[in-house]
Amino acid sequence: MKVSLRFPEELPKEQNAIRVKCFHPSGSFVEFGKEDVERSIPERFEKMARLYPNRLAVKTRTQTLTYEALNRAANRLAHAILERCGGGNDPVALLLEHDAPMIAAIFAALKAGKIYVPLDASYPRASIEHIFKDSTAATIVTDGKHLSLARELAGGGVQVIDLDAVDASAPAANPGSNIAPESGAYILYTSGSTGQPKGVVQNHRNVLHEIMNYTIAVHICADDRLALVSSPSFADAVRTIYGALLNGAGLYPLNIREEGLAHLAGWLAGQRITIYRSVPAVFRNFAGALNGSESFPDLRAIYCAGDTVTKADIELFKKCFGPDCILINGLGCGETLTFRWYFIGKETRISSTTVPVGYAIEDMELLLLDESGKEADFGEAGEMAVRSPYRFPGYWRKPELTARAFAPDPRGGGEPIFRTGDLGRMSSDGCLEHLGRKDFQIKIRGHRIEAGQIETALLELDAVKEAVVGAWAYDSTDLRLVAYIVPREKPGPTVNALRDFLHEKLPEYMIPSAFVLLDALPLTPNRKVDRRGLPAPSQTRPELENPFVAPRTDTEKTSAAIWAQVLGLEPVGVHDNFFDLGGHSLLATQIIARVREAFQIEVPLRRFFETPTVAGVADVMRRIKDSGAEKPLPKIFRIPR
Repeated sequence: MKVSLRFPEELPKEQNAIRVKCFHPSGSFVEFGKEDVERSIPERFEKMARLYPNRLAVKTRTQTLTYEALNRAANRLAHAILERCGGGNDPVALLLEHDAPMIAAIFAALKAGKIYVPLDASYPRASIEHIFKDSTAATIVTDGKHLSLARELAGGGVQVIDLDAVDASAPAANPGSNIAPESGAYILYTSGSTGQPKGVVQNHRNVLHEIMNYTIAVHICADDRLALVSSPSFADAVRTIYGALLNGAGLYPLNIREEGLAHLAGWLAGQRITIYRSVPAVFRNFAGALNGSESFPDLRAIYCAGDTVTKADIELFKKCFGPDCILINGLGCGETLTFRWYFIGKETRISSTTVPVGYAIEDMELLLLDESGKEADFGEAGEMAVRSPYRFPGYWRKPELTARAFAPDPRGGGEPIFRTGDLGRMSSDGCLEHLGRKDFQIKIRGHRIEAGQIETALLELDAVKEAVVGAWAYDSTDLRLVAYIVPREKPGPTVNALRDFLHEKLPEYMIPSAFVLLDALPLTPNRKVDRRGLPAPSQTRPELENPFVAPRTDTEKTSAAIWAQVLGLEPVGVHDNFFDLGGHSLLATQIIARVREAFQIEVPLRRFFETPTVAGVADVMRRIKDSGAEKPLPKIFRIPR
């Protein structure tokens, strides 16, 4: 049964006009009722399974599950969890791939009344171990691929459930667990100021409230198809997973870390995706490789969140996507979930220097606080603080950190407000401009990073005396981490040694792109580190353990020139490791795209990661030519000269 749409009064008419345009042509939207917020996630999902048993729920490269099949698979695992672990709202760790079994395991844990903790298998062993230990999970759900690691993590006192070994004849009925709305749903880990990741807990009520607002904003319906490109361990994936599966829509996971971005356009079009969501950096790299001839007739909404959307991103959106598609710039965090958004259509003109993060969301009131904790006036910068009845429960096992995150309500309300650490400025009509982080947290490619965590890791290396980490804008859209190091003695550690050491401690996205060796850190008059006085990273080749070898063939010369342009440094030797030069996975996709343009050869991203040197890529291209395996590139993937 269709019901009228609900829009917050704070949203201006022009914003409502853009949002109203965003609907599925089937006209099958049904509003997410406020009454469902006071239930549990499994209750809402089971309602969808009853309404749409034969509708596609999850489709990946290898598996397709209907709502009935997904519900039954989740139920069997939920019964296994309850049989092995008993009741209680305690954590269950999930060590699985970015695929359908992870989705089934998430719902299984929730159905069993547990708090799920996704473990990203691509993270370094030390990070996985810390998250697992800190979560105090007494159970790990895994599969055959990760069974050995799960057993090592578990030691002797933790249950390990092999998803592949769950009896297919196990009960498939809904467990019927009595789950209160305030019960914990998940713990997602983010960087912490203490040098270790901290776990952000969310409950069922808050997640359902988030999905209610998201559903109404984008008019998500059962005929929609949502692309899941973020890892389930990343907060942004929460909106996509539940935005789809709590509305009867289709969820389409794609692991872009393994597959790259080269085929994303064809996949989106081929799978008829209607709603795409990612951090701006992924959208930027994907859309920037399009030539304008591609067609996405089904794509009606692009949602970017987790980092800064630029004016260049808006121009890409207008150039590459259809007249009925809209772009949404969202702002939120793991603690508050989404609290602001801005709707952009093809006719939208941005007059400010930055792209606004927009207007209020229902039940999520924003205050800007000055240094004294009082409200800032319109046009003045202040720290963003959120007042909402949907407060997050806190940081897992860190009550003191939780207490510090809240502040008294300057308007005299009885409940404290959450201080986000972000700075903003409000216009008189309530439109918000994001001014960055108040502290030293940095957002790189959608990941919120605490510089102190990287600095702490660097200081564990005996050769490092002092270390400061910051962000440097190589251009208007490319922000990279830079580590400034004072070595204990000269000549100091090499880039190779620093990167190898950090790889044992931190995820890939937290490895600095550049390392700058200094005699001393610049200081302010009061002897604090003067971060503004840190020098720009050099645009010349860093000192590496391997000697410089100049390009020898035409192929190597062209490839080295491509690398130099993408990395913003020169010269590039044929045996220099792309990642030691400061490259990261998104820049790697640019290399692949430009190699494809220059040589008309498709180098698999996997092969690039295996041999990330100019000589290695040249050898891969030679082998492809010699084997006759190269094929003419589809027009959709050609990049204009």
